[in-house]
Amino acid sequence: MSTVERLVVILLFDGVDLLDVTGPPEVFSLLRRELKGRPGYRVVLAAGTPDPVTTAAGVRVLPDVTFEQVSGESIDTLLVPGSVETDGRGRVRALAEPAVVDWVRTLAGTARRVTSVCVGAHVLAAAGLLDGRRATTHWSTARQLADEHPAVEVDADPIFIRDGDVWTGAGISSCLDLSLALVADDYGEAVALRVARQLVMYLKRPSGQSQFSVPLEPVSTTRRIEDLRHHIMRHIAEPLTVADLAEYAHLSERQLTRVFKTELGMTPAAYIESARVELARNQLESTDATLERIVTACGFGTTDTMIRAFRRRLDTTPTEYRRRFRTGALT
Repeated sequence: MSTVERLVVILLFDGVDLLDVTGPPEVFSLLRRELKGRPGYRVVLAAGTPDPVTTAAGVRVLPDVTFEQVSGESIDTLLVPGSVETDGRGRVRALAEPAVVDWVRTLAGTARRVTSVCVGAHVLAAAGLLDGRRATTHWSTARQLADEHPAVEVDADPIFIRDGDVWTGAGISSCLDLSLALVADDYGEAVALRVARQLVMYLKRPSGQSQFSVPLEPVSTTRRIEDLRHHIMRHIAEPLTVADLAEYAHLSERQLTRVFKTELGMTPAAYIESARVELARNQLESTDATLERIVTACGFGTTDTMIRAFRRRLDTTPTEYRRRFRTGALT
């Protein structure tokens, strides 16, 4: 464990997401209570100038230092938040201002590790820090990240990903999960657990846990696919094959697979598995049902099949998932 205070530099710039900036310091502040006088993190907010920065929420935040002032320091953790713009139709696009990208590239050179929150991954990618790495971002801009930076292996599902000394977080609130994971990595799981209790949070959601649920995915523009999705959920406990779905939709199996990939970004089989895992997650979180009953209700067929699906989708087992995310037994 480090015997010196760890410097955390969080970037500020106009339009930045407020929770991206304020969430991690809350976690690091609570850590100080648990360390009882031992060195923790020293958080500074850095911006291009000493002037107040207006966040996306309209709240003005005053930087502690400028990028230039902190550039000569030994940074333990560089944390890069993000910002977006929306068009008149509600479509979201992540931003990466060239001046901010240049400073990220410079500051990363003296940082032990680099992290991004939400769409901050786009800034890291623009700085070349994600090339050849696996990374995540908010699901709504994942396709943009993949299209603009083909050298990055984009995985839109996990809430955070660690690839060596570079960590990327997903949706805005996952900054808390990412921060707890950093605490656990630096100070141990026991300390992180105590911090999580102060936050009234789980110790940490597994990094492989999905950042959104199957029913919340963007609606397909094809009525036929939407009908199929509803058909799948109505018959989720039954054997569902690609051939069955193709017959139901009056398509060939090849046509069905092509439409699913175009509209939903996955094969029919992958979508069915995702839907089954999502339903199983809900039951594990909120019911006392046995694994065998959940296997039957969700159409997995066997317990081993469900375990393999959970490992693929969430990087955990059903038993471990229930232990972490149980919301209370039902009577």
